[in-house]
Amino acid sequence: MIHVENIRKSFGVLEVLRGVSLDVAQGEVVSIVGASGAGKTTLLQILGTLSAPDGGRVCIDGCDVGAMGERELSRFRNERIGFVFQFHNLLPEFTALENVCIPGFIGRRDRREVERRAVELLEMMNLSARRDHKPAALSGGEQQRVAIARALVNSPAVLLADEPSGNLDSRNREEIHRLFFDLRDRMGQTVVIVTHDESLAAMADRRIVMSDGLIVSE
Repeated sequence: MIHVENIRKSFGVLEVLRGVSLDVAQGEVVSIVGASGAGKTTLLQILGTLSAPDGGRVCIDGCDVGAMGERELSRFRNERIGFVFQFHNLLPEFTALENVCIPGFIGRRDRREVERRAVELLEMMNLSARRDHKPAALSGGEQQRVAIARALVNSPAVLLADEPSGNLDSRNREEIHRLFFDLRDRMGQTVVIVTHDESLAAMADRRIVMSDGLIVSE
């Protein structure tokens, strides 16, 4: 599902990724851990096509993303990659349902189909009763589940998560951790998670350790 070959990335004189290669299979949950500055988030941004590598190759779902133009890449990102961040990034003026629908509307999918899918996902997240609430009326755990539903509304090939439970209390953190594996079991979702939470990292099918811009163990 994901094939990364000899990825390099520098910011000025600082070499952040120094030749990273990685394969992630369909339906696999992979965690990436390491000290701050190890290159984890930079790698995740490159996997998500939010940043371009200085060298190397990235293939996602059989597509060489480096060969895409800007417009094609933007469409690919919207349709095939879902993002979950530490801070939920929900739009405060919209309800939970409306927030979940946004990527589908951006992709110009049929409105009724997008709304149907959003309702299904909120039900899966046990949020049916909260779908008309705005983010301010939701708990931190509920907001993160809305954010995960939003990431899934276009049925992406890959779900990328950056510290998805870092802003939650212990009870909500455990619920979010279990949710990623439920998604894999129920939907065959491929998930890559950058985390400092060792309990989440240990649950993954594979735990990858990065240091100084390299993968040092799996």
